[in-house]
Amino acid sequence: MLLVSCGSKKQVYYANNNLSEKTIKPKPTKKNKKTNKEVVYSSDPKIRYVQQFGAIAQDEMRRYKIPASVTLAQGLLESQSGQGVLALKSNNHFGIKCKRNWNGRKVYHDDDAAGECFRAYKDPKDSYRDHSLFLVDRDRYASLFKLKKDDYKGWAKGLKKAGYATDPSYAEKLIRLIESLELWKFDNSKSTPKFKISNAPIHVVQKGDTLFGISKKYSISVAKIKKMNGLTSSEIQIGQRIRLEK
Repeated sequence: MLLVSCGSKKQVYYANNNLSEKTIKPKPTKKNKKTNKEVVYSSDPKIRYVQQFGAIAQDEMRRYKIPASVTLAQGLLESQSGQGVLALKSNNHFGIKCKRNWNGRKVYHDDDAAGECFRAYKDPKDSYRDHSLFLVDRDRYASLFKLKKDDYKGWAKGLKKAGYATDPSYAEKLIRLIESLELWKFDNSKSTPKFKISNAPIHVVQKGDTLFGISKKYSISVAKIKKMNGLTSSEIQIGQRIRLEK
């Protein structure tokens, strides 16, 4: 059974000295090899993550019939939008542990127990492929592949029921990400959907903040803030990033 990491910030130990311990920060722009045009990334970490890995998730969907929306939501959640320890330092976006059949690079990370072995990849694409194979090769996920390709809710609930994660709210978190970021568009499009880059302010939640207080500060209704950020309740956490587009 795979036990996924939910972005723990505990110590990571390297089994391969060639792995860099330098924090990797995504570049704001890059060149599109096909058009030679500059690609501008969003300042919102969730949108930036989808910009970077949306096409990869769609490639995996075409090959293995796993909805791209679900793969992206899992990647976002497990890797903390690409900023989690395992994602930054070993390109492991899904918290996949070594297990007996792994002969590749390894890192050791304090998770459910101290110094657990996790897989390290040369490229994030390899992590996405490993995630696909993990689902395809295990009988307990077989029923998911009988669902319609755009049934992201069925997949989210099915993953939780099959024991993919121990978090009781895992399915709801995936669905919330898919709907708030409109990731379902990736399931029905032959091309990669484009995001409109917004310069809307981001409020980082501080101790004592409430949605009502934030709404008054920025003159935006609580209902709009909740809809914009995919919130189903008024509960917010310190460090949470709240989009405030008017």
